[in-house]
Amino acid sequence: MEKSYAEKYHQLEEIYWWFHARRDMIYKLIKDYGRDVRILEVGCSGGALLKFLKKQGFKKLYGIDIDKDAIEICRQKDISDVSVADAEKTAFKDQKFDLIIASDILEHIREEDRALLEWNRILKPGGRLFIFVPAFKFLWSQHDKVNRHYRRYSKAGLIEILEKNGFRIEKVSYWNFSLFLPATLIRLTKKLFARNGTGSGDQLYGTPGFINKTLEYVLGLENRLLSGGINLPVGISLFAVARKL
Repeated sequence: MEKSYAEKYHQLEEIYWWFHARRDMIYKLIKDYGRDVRILEVGCSGGALLKFLKKQGFKKLYGIDIDKDAIEICRQKDISDVSVADAEKTAFKDQKFDLIIASDILEHIREEDRALLEWNRILKPGGRLFIFVPAFKFLWSQHDKVNRHYRRYSKAGLIEILEKNGFRIEKVSYWNFSLFLPATLIRLTKKLFARNGTGSGDQLYGTPGFINKTLEYVLGLENRLLSGGINLPVGISLFAVARKL
């Protein structure tokens, strides 16, 4: 991602409603695996998720990120088992981890097959990959360009690429169904203005406290439905739980 955007991302990642709700969803997905499982977060950024999971009692937490500034932020938060590494060449030993979390990472990687094969390699037999990606090609916007995304995903496309690289799907669903319609309208409107030369920039903004809490609450309700076994038909993002074959 662009440096100015990365700086803003680090400032907001612990408090912004989107990141807060995504952490809540990830926790709901992994909470029943026990607190002694070895977890790797690929693309750990400034360590907001690792810090949260540590508070929840998880003991064996590791993180990698290609951005050395992000890793330094992690260390300032007393998150020690983190390192600068490429998601396609992690340098970990085979079958090291029980769980891998990759939240909005795969779309940043040009050779997605290489990354998925690498994650498969370092997972233990039967280990799980928890992956979030942006959904729907028609939602492509300047925000994706600023983030240096290579693609957005369909449900079928995500399933195909995971199965191709040695995973079996245990759960897959769209996420952020609640805000799908307004977000779609906003992005399509921005595209129209962009054609006229007036639209630009990312879509990560600080929000007033009340709005931030309201959006967290709305997505929190959605997370409960998803963790209860329901899958949603559309959403701004997709997530999957995939088991190593």
